[in-house]
Amino acid sequence: MPTLWTPEGEHGVPDLPGDTAPEKAEKKPAAEPTEEQLAAERAAIERELAAAPAEDIVANHCFGLFQLAALYLTQSPPDLAKAKLAIDALGAVVDTLGDRLGESAPTLQGALAQIRLAFVELTGTAVATPADADGTKGGAPPG
Repeated sequence: MPTLWTPEGEHGVPDLPGDTAPEKAEKKPAAEPTEEQLAAERAAIERELAAAPAEDIVANHCFGLFQLAALYLTQSPPDLAKAKLAIDALGAVVDTLGDRLGESAPTLQGALAQIRLAFVELTGTAVATPADADGTKGGAPPG
């Protein structure tokens, strides 16, 4: 039996009776949701979001930035400019917020270090770190 993964876990998806050739089955177009249905869905999402801890929501976005950077680094050829933007954005959040990210802070700090290292290995140049804010590279004096 096929399964479908949702945030609530895996759910079995039963085969439809008489479904021997899914590629030949006629598909009926889905009904367009009404404005009221869309508004109700938006309201439900907003309630869920408001009930979640802010540090979890921010951490989730950080994981998205990490995945985005990794995606750009694994392209053939890597898209270094886009990867650098995603890495710098991730660093700006993680380095600035630190422990305010709650239980995810150590994981995000490790992920940031990993993705920065991957970038350096691909390019031989570093991405921005907090030490760069004073105008130096990696904390060393200029030139």
